[in-house]
Amino acid sequence: MAILIVDDDPVQCRLLEGMLQKFGYETTAIDNGDGALALLTGADGGRIDCVILDLVMPNLDGLGVLARLRQAAINVPVIVQTAHGGIDNVVSAMRAGAVDFVVKPVGAERMQVSLRNALTTSALEGELNRIKHSRSGTLGFKDIITRSPAMQSVLRIAEKAAASNIPVLVAGESGVGKELIARAIHGSGERASKPFVAVNCGAMPENLVESILFGHEKGSFTGATERHVGKFVEASGGTLFLDEVGELPLAAQVKLLRAIQEGEVEPVGARKPSKVNVRIISATNRDLIADVKDGRFREDLFYRLHVFPITVPPLRSRPADIPALARHFLALFAAEEGKRIRQIAPEALQLLSSYRWPGNIRQLENAVFRAVVLAEGDTIGVSEFPQVTANIATPAPALILGQVEEPPEYVAQSREISEAISEEPTPLPSQTSAVQPPETVPLFNLDGDVRPLDEIEADLIRYAITHYQGQMSEVARRLRIGRSTLYRKLETLGIGAGEGGEPESVAAERHARKIA
Repeated sequence: MAILIVDDDPVQCRLLEGMLQKFGYETTAIDNGDGALALLTGADGGRIDCVILDLVMPNLDGLGVLARLRQAAINVPVIVQTAHGGIDNVVSAMRAGAVDFVVKPVGAERMQVSLRNALTTSALEGELNRIKHSRSGTLGFKDIITRSPAMQSVLRIAEKAAASNIPVLVAGESGVGKELIARAIHGSGERASKPFVAVNCGAMPENLVESILFGHEKGSFTGATERHVGKFVEASGGTLFLDEVGELPLAAQVKLLRAIQEGEVEPVGARKPSKVNVRIISATNRDLIADVKDGRFREDLFYRLHVFPITVPPLRSRPADIPALARHFLALFAAEEGKRIRQIAPEALQLLSSYRWPGNIRQLENAVFRAVVLAEGDTIGVSEFPQVTANIATPAPALILGQVEEPPEYVAQSREISEAISEEPTPLPSQTSAVQPPETVPLFNLDGDVRPLDEIEADLIRYAITHYQGQMSEVARRLRIGRSTLYRKLETLGIGAGEGGEPESVAAERHARKIA
């Protein structure tokens, strides 16, 4: 969570930065009001969660900054601080929009409480606004919680789509928020006051797809006791969101293509088609291009839907969003459950940020919901996320040597060593009876931290000695080091007789070389 400090006193700035960083916050310091306004009204303003503002500054003072923020409709919470704590200053700051007031020098406990209250109140207000906008169909891009540059790029593209009626195809893994993007496009466009109708194409029974989408007349089939207008007619004038459009059966794809091309639908049992005016936004977690090649999806329909593609990145590709989303869900579920939970502990946020979230935002939402139910105090800690802790404590396949995504240089070097020792070795007489060692060397310990290089190197050497049955010349050759270097490493790393599968003969040979 990012805090902006605005103070022209460099000593106070440094003291406050150190205090907030100990609390686990990210800090940005600016020494004048004009610079603060430029940041908050610019492209990076959305990443600031709270402002600590000095009242007395040259040129543009704190009250001036508050007034400008109100004019720009920027609702970031502001805590005012000053060395002059008169009642008039307090009243003026509160009337100008500040959420709290502290007097210099402020104590750590007082500042922590003030920040916690300000952020909690801001989260609740933001959640209420999002619910209100969602129900009214006016959900916009500002309501989408993100701090990730990758996601900001997606939103900029989506804003361009919102300015027209172009068909949009939103792609991405399940749970990344494709429907939220679709609602924001609708809520930011000229159809915002019209209906937004969402249809899950994968949840419709195959024999009822046409009836649900295009409607049916009374008596058109068994069970059709009443006339049904269908989703296209319901969304007329607004937006029809076809979620998981790749799940539609081929027969329904033909009628969907005609409805999009002609702007009309033909209800089941109707004598003539009905004109409709809808904007189509579709979404999928499938590779539709592959489905087209395999004949599971019509090529002509694909090109009708794939006019303006938008790909939403998975949560693991935007870790900067995890803390903000976690706090958002905390405010939502704490209010629903009637619990006075004020914050997620910094170490818990670090835990959440280090997890890969295969279920994306939906999985994070469920994890926070469970944590809120488990919590007994006013702070959610690591213990409230046992499943996440267990998954991180047990190294996942992506954390095993040879499977690390985008590894740093030393991991890449270790991978080359691993591949070198895993090559098919020259057959040795006694190798058929060898005990097979593990096929991977873990890079992380049980706490989720990267293991020291000497531990990884020791494991590699033990692996090689066991794999090649103590044939030290072969071990040295496969590790691409000299034999003398190998013995020196054995001494340095403290690998003793019989340890890690080291044969007694090897230890004796090494001891004899040492005496010589």
